[in-house]
Amino acid sequence: MAIAIAALIFLFTYKFPFWVIYLTAPQYPEGLTLYIYLHKLAGDIEIINGLNHYIGMAIIDEADFKEFKFLPYIIAFIAVTGLITALSGSRKWLYGWTIFLVIFSVLAVYDFWRWEYTYGHHLDPDAAIQVPGMSYQPPLIGYKQLLNFGAYSYPHGGGWFYIAGVVIACVVTILEWRRKLKSIHGKKHT
Repeated sequence: MAIAIAALIFLFTYKFPFWVIYLTAPQYPEGLTLYIYLHKLAGDIEIINGLNHYIGMAIIDEADFKEFKFLPYIIAFIAVTGLITALSGSRKWLYGWTIFLVIFSVLAVYDFWRWEYTYGHHLDPDAAIQVPGMSYQPPLIGYKQLLNFGAYSYPHGGGWFYIAGVVIACVVTILEWRRKLKSIHGKKHT
């Protein structure tokens, strides 16, 4: 039952932003927000692009995110295979599904970090404002000061649903693995 719930939880990642980068500065007391969905970007993209132009950062363009083309399909695959896993009741399916989730999650976090690194370090050498040795990589998660901007980066609704699904899958997998070990251990002593 828990695996079926986890599989269905992944469907909420379509509805809500997956991640958010929030910028604050004295000239923007209300803040600027970049919402990252599974398939698109939203928020104050034009204003952020205008500011980033001065420091030589690349334009944030949805077309540059190849991930948007396949992420919705991967999440659908995760949800469907999770339901198959739940219906099968098979430990092998459970272990395989959870291993896939963990590997995919690690690769997704690395891909996001790589995007942030490239975006914050590969600057236009002809930018109007240049600070020697300065890079503008937002934090992967948490807070970072970037010149006069405070940058916050953290999961949004869709990201929290995704994390909940992965946590449920891992907890159920660990409990099932422990139960199997106890069963094997119990048989050896009888």
